[in-house]
Amino acid sequence: MPGSLRRSKDHIRVLIVTADNMTGELLKGAFARRRNAFIVETLTGSSQKVIGELSAHKTQVALISDDLEDGPRSGFKVLQKLRDSRQPTAPIMFLHGSKPEYVIGAFREGARGIFYRNHSLKALAKCIRTVHNGQIWASNDDIEHLLGALDHVKPFQFKSPEGTLLLTRREEDVVRLVVDGMKNREIAQKLNVTEHSIRNYLYRIFEKLGVSTRVELILYVFSHGNQHDDANPG
Repeated sequence: MPGSLRRSKDHIRVLIVTADNMTGELLKGAFARRRNAFIVETLTGSSQKVIGELSAHKTQVALISDDLEDGPRSGFKVLQKLRDSRQPTAPIMFLHGSKPEYVIGAFREGARGIFYRNHSLKALAKCIRTVHNGQIWASNDDIEHLLGALDHVKPFQFKSPEGTLLLTRREEDVVRLVVDGMKNREIAQKLNVTEHSIRNYLYRIFEKLGVSTRVELILYVFSHGNQHDDANPG
């Protein structure tokens, strides 16, 4: 019995949210050979029905279809509710295709990953593990969509809840160049410093903002980039 309890704690608890039972069971079947790693529950129907039953499912990761019983994009209502409820559940949006407005909307509403219906179900377990481990699951196309959207949130300055600036002016310069797609060497050349200095800047930036990768930094900028100082735009 103690061994059984320990194995249960090692499982990742997953909630699959879809429009119908057939799709839910199909996705659930992707984990049939991995029962020692996942405990999978399904929730189907309209967004209103799903939202009403969300609190009864204490899961660690939720895979949410963008279209539910009440129509296209209704899954985003579930994503919003999950974000607002502050449940410790990491959401992944399950999309038909890589539409910029869907990708941007999903990450804006708190998604930690995007998984597409035309992707191999074998990759789904890896996606869920990645998100459960606190990382982002996103394709190159997804990142390109986010980078395109970032043009509308510059300039930016990041502030604490008390209103103090989190980053130095030079650290903000480094963040801007990362968002522009530059590598460490290119940033070093642009700012006329060494690559070692850039690595140190990035270490401090990641620590201050609570992120651990470039992708997470881009998402942070996307989510917080409108917090600029109107009184001092320069």
